Amino acid sequence: MTDRVRLEIGDGIAVISNDHPDKHNAFDDEMDVALFDILAELRVRSDVRAVVWRGEGASFSSGRDVSAIGANTTALTHHQLMARGHRGIQQLFDLDAPIIAACHGWTLGGSFQRALLCDIRIASTGARFRLPEVGHGVIPDTGGVARLYQICGPGVVSDLVLTGRVMDADEALAHGIVSRVVSPESLDDTAMEMAERIAAAPAATVSMARRVIGRLAEPQIRASMEDELIGQTYINRSDDFAEFRAARADGRAPRYTGS
Repeated sequence: MTDRVRLEIGDGIAVISNDHPDKHNAFDDEMDVALFDILAELRVRSDVRAVVWRGEGASFSSGRDVSAIGANTTALTHHQLMARGHRGIQQLFDLDAPIIAACHGWTLGGSFQRALLCDIRIASTGARFRLPEVGHGVIPDTGGVARLYQICGPGVVSDLVLTGRVMDADEALAHGIVSRVVSPESLDDTAMEMAERIAAAPAATVSMARRVIGRLAEPQIRASMEDELIGQTYINRSDDFAEFRAARADGRAPRYTGS
């Protein structure tokens, strides 16, 4: 297993660290597998009462390496790869312990969506959020758009998805995407203080509260991910996506047909 996604557990608190700072913690396939294995372990760890998910270096995560978008270097089909990703990240819903995502620097693309699937998001001043997928010829496909829709409605979601613009920490706070904005120096400490407060409460109570809140949101998110699986598979085989890649390679304007 790669050490670019690390798990540390102590005093009832698990800390997941994205540790690929040279690439702003951009995720590759090996890191995905490591993350999913960590979540599988946390599903069965009754001693874990709260989880903090953070990043080393300058960013929480810059999402997926751009060179991997539309390219599949695994033995899995595109459809199988997406299905594996959905199963892997949906393990977040199965934990008894709440997950706090501590976002700083860039939180982009699939990593932004994964943070959205956590129970709580906090950010440092200067943090930036973005969903750039449409600009790369694909759609967001990790379930976070459904949670974003639940938080701030169709207008903000459409703006972020269709334009790919950057949202800063203050705007994210105003929309309720993050619940707190703190100084960069305080981010890890604040996340740990929150986790310690959660871990100090009765475990059964926290688990049940998380379940009640989760049941309000998860059916819509799971349904959206099923739509994403179909939509992204179609896009990957579409004439327009082939033209997008060809035009990029040739340095010319694309000629889209809508098919």
